[in-house]
Parts: sequence; C-alpha cells; structure tokens
Amino acid sequence: MSNTPHSEIEVTVETARELGLTEAEFERICAVLGRTPTYTEVGIYSVMWSEHCSYKNSILQLKTLPRSGGRMLVAAGEENAGVIDVGGGYGVAFKIESHNHPSAVEPFQGAATGVGGILRDIFTMGARPIAALNSLRFGEPTTDRTRFLVKGVVSGIGHYGNCFGVPTVGGEVYFDRCYTDNPLVNAMAVGVLKADGMASATAEGPGNPVFIMGSSTGRDGIHGASLLASREFDEETENMRPTVQVGDPFAEKLLLEASLELIQAGVVVGMQDMGAAGISCSTAEMSAKGNVGMRIDLDMVPLREEGMSAYEIMLSESQERMLVVVEKGKEAQAIAVCQKWDVPFVQIGEVTDDSLVSISRHGKLVSCIPAQSLVLGGDAPVYVREQKRPAYLDITQHVVDHGPVLSAADITSTLRNLVSSPTIASKRWVYEQYDSQVGDNTVMRSDGDAAILRIKELPGQAVAVTTDCNSRYVYLNPHRGGISAVAEAARNCVCVGAEPVAITNCLNFGNPYDPEVYYQFAEAIRGMGDMCRALDTPVTGGNVSFHNESQSHAVYPTPTIGMLGLIDDVSKTVGNSFTQEGQTIVLLGWQRDELGGSEYQKITTGKITGDAPFIDIDEECRLQKATLEAIRAGLVTAAHDCAEGGLLVAVSEMTLRNGVGAVMNWPFSLHAAALFGEAQSRIIAAVPEDKLAALHACAQKHNVPVVVLGVTGGESVELVNICTMNVGELRMSYEQALPALLTNKD
Repeated sequence: MSNTPHSEIEVTVETARELGLTEAEFERICAVLGRTPTYTEVGIYSVMWSEHCSYKNSILQLKTLPRSGGRMLVAAGEENAGVIDVGGGYGVAFKIESHNHPSAVEPFQGAATGVGGILRDIFTMGARPIAALNSLRFGEPTTDRTRFLVKGVVSGIGHYGNCFGVPTVGGEVYFDRCYTDNPLVNAMAVGVLKADGMASATAEGPGNPVFIMGSSTGRDGIHGASLLASREFDEETENMRPTVQVGDPFAEKLLLEASLELIQAGVVVGMQDMGAAGISCSTAEMSAKGNVGMRIDLDMVPLREEGMSAYEIMLSESQERMLVVVEKGKEAQAIAVCQKWDVPFVQIGEVTDDSLVSISRHGKLVSCIPAQSLVLGGDAPVYVREQKRPAYLDITQHVVDHGPVLSAADITSTLRNLVSSPTIASKRWVYEQYDSQVGDNTVMRSDGDAAILRIKELPGQAVAVTTDCNSRYVYLNPHRGGISAVAEAARNCVCVGAEPVAITNCLNFGNPYDPEVYYQFAEAIRGMGDMCRALDTPVTGGNVSFHNESQSHAVYPTPTIGMLGLIDDVSKTVGNSFTQEGQTIVLLGWQRDELGGSEYQKITTGKITGDAPFIDIDEECRLQKATLEAIRAGLVTAAHDCAEGGLLVAVSEMTLRNGVGAVMNWPFSLHAAALFGEAQSRIIAAVPEDKLAALHACAQKHNVPVVVLGVTGGESVELVNICTMNVGELRMSYEQALPALLTNKD
C-alpha cells in the first residue's frame, strides 16, 4: 500500500483501522457522505475524530465544569484561548496545552513546538504574548533516559521562548518513576489584548478569500494528532519521529507581528492557527463555526517537499502557519502587511455558502465533506465510557501512617534529604536557561509562589500566573486530588496578593478505554469543578491528553491547573522569602497530621500509599480570603503555601533566598506527619510585630486559625531545644541537588 499513490488506494474498513478509526466510525463516515470516502477523506476524518481534536471520550465530562461567568469575555471552547476582563477595555488571554507524546519521541522539538503552538493560540486572537509557563513531569533523574529527556525538553523550551522573545516566568518540575517512558510537557501562554479588538477563529462571508499565512508545508507532523497523541508508547515509538513537528521561532516572531497588524488593520474576518491536524482542522473548524463552507485548491499551498499528495498536505502539522479569511476587497492591504514582515501570504481558496469543505489537487476534487460532520459540537462521535473504581484504592487508602516520632538527628537528616529531593530541590538549573525578563513585564518570577506580570496598558495593575498539580494526590483519591489541584493553584496566587479569577487546565491521563482510568478522569474533573465553583474561578478552556502510558508505566492522573489571578495594586504584592529579622512567623490554616502521598513517604519508603490529604472546600475559601485581605492591608511581608515536604520544609524554603533564618518554639508533635506531612489549607506568613494583632483580627473575621511558630532571624532554622540546621548548608543541599543529578553524565 505504501507504494500506491494515495488517490488510487481503495478505502476499506481495514484502511480506517490503520488510521485509528473504529469499524463503527467508518460506517458512520460512509453514512454521512452517502458513499465510501476517498483516502484523503478518511485521513481527514481520522485526525478530526481523534481524541486530540474531537474530545470524543471527554467532552461530556468537560461540560460538567463551570465554563462561563465571572470575568470571562469568551465562553470556554468558543475561541482558541480563554479571555478574562481585566478592566480598562483590556483582556488577558491564556491557555495551557500538552505536547507529551512528541516530547517523548523527540524532546527538543517536541517541547519547542509545544511552546510555539500555545503562543499561536494566544496571538491569533489579537493578544500580544507577555509570558510563558510550563509544567513538566519526568521519571527519576538517576536514569540516562530521564536525563536525556530533561535536557532536551528544557533546551527546547528555552530555545523557542528565548528566540521568539517571550519570558518564561513560572512552572513546575516533578520527578516520579511513572513518567519514565511518557514525560508530561504542558505549555502555557498569557497575552494582553484590547477587549474590543479580538479576532475570532470563524469563517464568514461567501466569496471572501482564504489565505495560508506563514511557513511552507512539509511532511513533518503527519498524523501527530491521530496516532502519536492518541496511542500508548511501545517498541515502535522510536519509529515515529516523522510525526514530530519542527519549529522555527524566528519565523513565528514575524508571524506574530504580521498577525497582530492584520487584526488591528481590520482586514481579518477570521484567523486560526494550524496546529493539530493542520489544514484539515483549521478549514473544518472555521467553516463549521461560521456555518459556511470552503473551497480549497491544494495546488496553491506553498510546499517545501516535492510530490506531496493531497492526503499529506491536509494532514501535515508543519509549524508557524495560519489560515486567514480576509474581507474581500482588502486583499492588497493584507498582502502589503505580510510583505512588510516578510511573511508568505498566499490565497488558497474562498469561503462558500454550501457548508462543505471541498478540496482539490491537480485539478481534481479529492475531498468534499460537510464541515459540521468533522467537528466537536457537530457530527463528530461522542462516547460515554465505562467507569470502575480502581482496585488499588482498596489497598492504598487503608494505609494510615503518621510516621515515627523523630529524634533531633532524624529531623536534621530528613530535612536535608527533602530539600535535596529532585521534586522539591531548586529548579534554578532549569529556569536559568529561560529568559524571564524580555518584554519588561516581569515583576516577580521564582521569588514568589506565583509569577507576577505588569499590564503596561493599565498602570499599577498586574496578573499573577501559576501552574500546579500534585498528581500523587489524584492517584490516591481522584476527587480530592482534583479539588487540591485547583486549591493549591489559587493559593499560590493568593500568596503573592492576587485574587484568583479563572483557570485553564491540561488533563493528562492514561487510556480512556480502561474503566479505572476513566473513573480517575471523571472523579478528578468532579473535584476540579467543586473547587472552581466555590472560588468562582470558571474554566476558560484547555486540553485533554489521553494515552499517557507505556507497556511498563502508567502515569499518575495529572490534571494540571493553570491559574490566573488579578492584582489591582502591584505595590502591595509580597514574595515567599523572609526579608528581615524580628518578624513573627505564623501558620494560617489547619494543622493535620497526614503522610499520604507525601514526599517524606516517597524518600523513606519508596511508595505512595494512604489517602490524599484531607481538604475542606469551605476552609480553603476562608483561608484564601483571609490571606488576601491581610496581604492587601499590608499586614504580611512574605507568604508561602505549605506544600511538598510539609511545614518544616516550607519554613526552611522561606529562609534560603535572603539568608534570614527562623527560630521556632515548635508547637506540634515530633511525629513525621506533623513535621513533614502535606496537610492542605496552610500558609506560612511573616508579620511585623506591630501588625500581629491586626492579622489575628483578620483571621478571626474569616474563622481561620492562627498559630505563632516563632520569629525570623539568625542564620539557622532552629527548633528551640530540639535541633538547629544552618541555612547556608540547607541552601547548598537545595541548590546543588538537581545539577548534580542531571550533569553527572553527558
């Protein structure tokens, strides 16, 4: 079959199966068309009906999330990215997506093109990108494969963002064995636009010309959506490198400037990035959204390889390309803008009134498909998958362990081990490869629980952005873990003085056809929705990534949350480090002795067992309101979420940046769970002595407990009459751990 021209291949149900479709789906295609599809058509359906494009196994669950309200200017799924009203006639666009499978096959290009794709989703709406973030998950860094993947992914992210000229300001890096074969690479972007100047990914106006804008089309990325992103990894994975796209950040920079100028000039009717499924997706989705059709001549598409068939052109995922519908009569103006920026701009078709996407090649019609039959919300299949509570939960959740009472020597050695564990240790080796200051919008990066970016168009105002998810909690209790993922992302924003207003999400799970995996997926979404409704942080959109598993490892269910917070007065924000001596260290929130899913449990037992940490939604909301109010009233000089490693690690982290120590009369037991457990709804704050009474009053108003832990000062983390740990030694362990693991071999 491989030597037969695509136009001459006889299409059968076996053809459809080879392309990832089921027999029932093939029969459905035949019914829609009233005939057997051509090879090009079945290829288009295979990518458009893949999970990556159609969300056929997930959309019913996603619709249970709060998807409107609050400050949203665009309903979830309506456009390429969500947009939040920040006042003054401006909006902030933001979105997160996965590039997991390409990064596993080719880490540099997989990660780089993930960054490029999410940036295009932002600027096709008319928003200028001001920041990028990433959430990364790898196997243990003691293996050659993990070191190879980490170096490639980090290098790819840094290369694309630095060359494009967007600051990478935040993110997270986790290490767990389950990600050995299948790393998670989730990329997020944030941009600012005029609320009345948004572009839409909609085709309108029969007769309006359709242009392809940007780079030429090659064979890279073919079937990236339907095969690479929709299957598990096996022994054939290494043969799938041709399905990974190749990016050019310099071309994308020019594409950005040309796109924004076209939108501002008022010549654009609709614009969409050619990401997953390339021309197939952009033509179908734009047509379906506008209830129109398109007539496309593939002979007009600029190609960089000879002999490309219609099938290959339609499925190519070559990067840095846009599909643009221009208002008829304004073609010359549009062409002039693109010539100014040296961006190729070629008419390849026109909008029609027949609701059909008609494709020709070499003068012959090779595909004619109703646009609505291809898209989510149209005739694409939607499935209800079976759910089954995972059997492992009957074992793990019955393990209750508070850990031993620790001696002074135990506490000291455990703290050093925790601050040097790869998941907790400093990620400086990673983030110093990223330019975080380009664009001059960055106010705070690694010195706060969330990054802060000024909005230049609105003096004094800023946004906070963060990504978060502890996937171990979701593994142990999917519903509770989903709640905690949203709660911690919001808590991170609150800790810098930002009001959480909306989320985007990247839902990374295993095989949706496995009832236990689908249970994890559904329960995590239920938890996310519960917390989002309580915080009034609607879901603006995002991405679902299934099939994140290999023959050896199934990843922990990982619903990564990208959170956006608003700051009315950037001068009233705080970082997460002690800034001066003599201030009171307080714990805001509820101390509970729990070890389930903790980093302590992992480094001492090598296992993840028990239940996820308890979380009460009402308590969490009260804590966040009290903390935000205290920060904005100037009562707090530093705030830090108590997360991985627990309370003693959180306090220690606050000493490391400025070298200001902590002296504490430890008020709790010396059980491991009290020292290093990861109970939720806890924030450590530094408070000037003359503001302590006001802080107590603020916390009491919201019915939030306050426990005085001690005072800032000295050069150690000291538990009075128990043990003392030098800050300089802790910093050395914290800073040197990851470089030592990642650079001990080339």
